Amino acid sequence: MAASPQDPIYVQALIFLGAAVVAVPLFRRLRLGSILGYLAAGLVIGPFGLGLFSDSTSVMHVAELGVVLFLFVIGLELNLTRLWAMRRDIFVLGTAQVVFTGLLAMLYPLLVVGRSWQASLVAGLGLALSSTALVMQLLGERGEAQHPHGQKAFAILLLQDLAIVPLLALVALLSPVKTAGGDPVWLSGAKMLGALAVVVLTGRYLLSPFFRVLASAGAHEVMTAAALLVVIAAATLMTYVGLSSALGAFIAGVLLAESTYRHELEADLEPFRGLLLGLFFISVGMTVDLRVIAHAWPLLLGAVVTLTVIKTSVVYGLMRLLRNGHEVSIRTALYLGQGGEFGFVLFSTAVAAGVMEQVIATRLVAVVTLTMALTPLLAALAPRLARTRAAPEREERFEDVHGSVLIIGFGRFGQIVSQLLLPEGVDVTTIDNDVEMIEAAERFGFKVYYGDGTRLDVLRAAGAERARLICVCVERQETANRIVELCRTSFPFARLYVRAYDRGHALELLEQGAHFQMRETFESAIAFGRAALEELGLSRERVAEVEEDIRRRDRERFALQQQQGRDPWVGSDRLYTRPAPRPEPFTSPQRQGVALNPDALTEGSTRQDEEGGGDD
Repeated sequence: MAASPQDPIYVQALIFLGAAVVAVPLFRRLRLGSILGYLAAGLVIGPFGLGLFSDSTSVMHVAELGVVLFLFVIGLELNLTRLWAMRRDIFVLGTAQVVFTGLLAMLYPLLVVGRSWQASLVAGLGLALSSTALVMQLLGERGEAQHPHGQKAFAILLLQDLAIVPLLALVALLSPVKTAGGDPVWLSGAKMLGALAVVVLTGRYLLSPFFRVLASAGAHEVMTAAALLVVIAAATLMTYVGLSSALGAFIAGVLLAESTYRHELEADLEPFRGLLLGLFFISVGMTVDLRVIAHAWPLLLGAVVTLTVIKTSVVYGLMRLLRNGHEVSIRTALYLGQGGEFGFVLFSTAVAAGVMEQVIATRLVAVVTLTMALTPLLAALAPRLARTRAAPEREERFEDVHGSVLIIGFGRFGQIVSQLLLPEGVDVTTIDNDVEMIEAAERFGFKVYYGDGTRLDVLRAAGAERARLICVCVERQETANRIVELCRTSFPFARLYVRAYDRGHALELLEQGAHFQMRETFESAIAFGRAALEELGLSRERVAEVEEDIRRRDRERFALQQQQGRDPWVGSDRLYTRPAPRPEPFTSPQRQGVALNPDALTEGSTRQDEEGGGDD
């Protein structure tokens, strides 16, 4: 019997949760991913499956909140500096992808199906949009959101989310039905800009003091309610002026990315985001009309294949044109080969405006849903086509973890650090996310836990709250910065020792609150130079004097750069450099030269500036 709106809400919740609990573990067991499980669950309980629900539209309206929360959490992971650094990928790569994919995709309904050019253009541009929720969920499940292809995919998806506004305006322009009473274009634009200004100013100046007052009250549930309030308020305001609700939530997240409460907000919203996002994918599965697929399966199959080929080819070609490597390009292209949830909005608007017939919109929704279901399979092929082998999955339970020192990263640097601690009986807990390295370490008798040090839940499970000392020994600067930020915010009582890449990174780490940093090549270079001087015949006493002099000069230069900024020129007079050749004078000197002490001459003439040199 189908569930109706008159049924108690717990009956509907029982059906949704039961379908998810059965389908998702089954599909993950089959290595097909949780998203396909949600889609399959929606198909089974939907109006075209067992018929337990007769209306999927009302469910999708509620489930869209999951997408909104998801974009807010993504915004929390970014900040304005990172967005500005991604501007080329967002506006150049993203715009080119939407335009070229839309123009190529419109040829199928225009030439093969014989539809009007207006309907074909809207269909092509709608199919050019990919699913932000689907792609970012897949990237998150595979731990690839911060990888280069994950960043490229996100930049394109962000532009696509922004593109829904001009695409809706295009539908209104193509509509043969001209409605009266609408706002003038200038007024609509003013409302949009005003709403953006309200969100930006509120996020910039009011949200941090607001959360500070709530945090001082000590009520955890109030912080959760406030986080939901901020997200829903921003989404509602954007919807009211005709913009995307997800865009408002994303902007609010970006503006809170530098707040000290960002990790608390992320942890509070995580359960709601996960459940509502799963509900969204279930509602998408409920829209699949098996009768439409059965009636026009050759046409839909051709459309699915054509769209997938066009989108992956365009993304791959554009990325290669912009000088990205083959591996990054093919991985990004395979993740973006589907249609997206904003296509549903565009197609329904086109039907209401008289630009497209309902039967076309129904088939397009089926195409989008089928391509979304195909995406996890394409993403699984990415490592093989990129000629790289995906790291095997490994689960860790962190049983009996109680170490006083937590080492994050067990590469070359972390291994040497552990060798100094273990002989003294220090209780060390070590985590790393390289499965092959962990298995190799286990063969030598080391216990290394599998875990991503950039995740707050993993750090807590690994005992970071109880650790006296946290040693961050990872290689990537971005990863180290992220871990430092998490630890300083969530574990303020632990001492934080961090491996630095170079001088600039070391200064950045100290600004973020690290208690100690060590440039990864500094001590090895000092030891190398000491051995070179000894080989040249200098006494051990003289070598020790030279070493201490170099260390003192480096400390002085480092202190100056801390005070005056990370300019490489600051303190450059502390460097020893080889003097440049001096030009001979055109006339003979009028005064007789005076003999100088050769030792003094050598010492004085070698203290010259070098352009940005000496950094390690």
